[in-house]
Amino acid sequence: MTKDMKDIVALCKRRGFIFPASDIYGGLNGFWDYGPLGTELKNNLRDRWWKDMVLCPPLGPDGAPVEIVGVDSSIIQNPKCWEASGHVGGFNDPMVDCKESKKRYRADHVVVYWPKDGQGSGVAFDKDAEDAEIEKRLKKLTNKALADFDTAKLDQIDTAKFANIIGPDVKTPGTLTEPRQFNMMFHTFVGATSGDENKAYLRPETCAGIFLNFKNVLDSSRTRVPFGIAQIGKAFRNEVTPRNFIFRSREFEQMELEWFCEESEVPMWFDFWVDQRTRFWDAVGIPKSALHFLDVPKDELAHYSARTIDVEYAFPFAAPGYDELEGIAHRGNFDLTQHQQFSGQKLDYFDQATNSRFLPHVIEPSTGLTRGVLALLCQAYTPDESRPSGVYMNFTPAMAPKKAAILPLTAKEDHVPLAQKLYLELREDFAVDLDIKQNIGKRYARQDEIGTPYCFTVDNDTLADHTVTVRDRNTMAQERIHMDKVADYLKEKMK
Repeated sequence: MTKDMKDIVALCKRRGFIFPASDIYGGLNGFWDYGPLGTELKNNLRDRWWKDMVLCPPLGPDGAPVEIVGVDSSIIQNPKCWEASGHVGGFNDPMVDCKESKKRYRADHVVVYWPKDGQGSGVAFDKDAEDAEIEKRLKKLTNKALADFDTAKLDQIDTAKFANIIGPDVKTPGTLTEPRQFNMMFHTFVGATSGDENKAYLRPETCAGIFLNFKNVLDSSRTRVPFGIAQIGKAFRNEVTPRNFIFRSREFEQMELEWFCEESEVPMWFDFWVDQRTRFWDAVGIPKSALHFLDVPKDELAHYSARTIDVEYAFPFAAPGYDELEGIAHRGNFDLTQHQQFSGQKLDYFDQATNSRFLPHVIEPSTGLTRGVLALLCQAYTPDESRPSGVYMNFTPAMAPKKAAILPLTAKEDHVPLAQKLYLELREDFAVDLDIKQNIGKRYARQDEIGTPYCFTVDNDTLADHTVTVRDRNTMAQERIHMDKVADYLKEKMK
């Protein structure tokens, strides 16, 4: 089934999932606001992750529940933290500017097509450009076919050849500058003055706050290695080219776990967390068939990582391929080592059983909450020409922003009070919608686009026997049940 991101983005705004930030002022690139339904969807995914990780963590390889606790650390930390983690000196991307279009590009996100015969200029494209677009532009600029070109990323090309490259948004060669490093952290100033001595940063990831609190957690709780510390929170990166809706933005939320264990047990725990995270995505509505597991090549690993598996999802903008949803990394003991060195505080762990001290190794399942929301939206979006809405959102009942809608068949005085009574009873335990106005067909169509799995309609028969019509979102099948059974019906469906 082909899904178009333009259609998904349009539905998200029309039905109140996601809006451009500062929309009335024309928006701000890379920033997004979550509307009434988007907030509920995001909270559902967040709460399920927290429940599965912290409140009801999985059973470990030995059959006993693993131990995971949570923290909620500050967005702004001591600037030395980011020196220790390498972000101040190394959180950089190679950027090029176009002197003609005034646009800026990440050099590793630009692909250059070189004529195989060596005649003529190379033509640059964004890495996400579609084949049809590439072929059309190559034909227009060079009068050659796609098969007549070899490709190379711009950051791998000798800058002496830049004079013979046509930039992504121009028609003449030689407009691209040489790459220069660009630090992606947002900075601010703490206190009354704005000098370098008061400079601080918005965190570019949430895991640092976990490592900074490693000793505090050990000293204040009964945790023992192996154990995990989890955190959900906002992070900020000054992305030069935000793209693909909320997939790559400048303000986003992360759900991260740092699992501390002995080095000898890393292979066992690494496989354990890959399996657990796969089960999680399947449980919230992302089947394993929609995922791809990339064992990141050693020459592409982050400097701290000994091994990383990227859990990738089949986002429509990546078709026919995949893009990253979650990373599961073996970070070694890099972070604790760095923070111990820069802070001067001992962060090693004392094992009473062996009477020894060591710096634990870390396995990090890290996912973007906002990317998870996007995956749920893309997976749920289901075109269906047979229904008036033309589409329905096939969320699992547990993830759906609204679990049910209560619909009086008409706005008559005898239908509405019973609908309100049922709504008031259900809202104590479920996120439900009381939808009174418009004809019933239009209200069904709206609930389909919202992704509400069940609609309960109060009609004339309800007045006589207190039964309501239940409409199933996916099948559109209807049945009647007693009003007293509606709560139990929903509880069973939520399992």
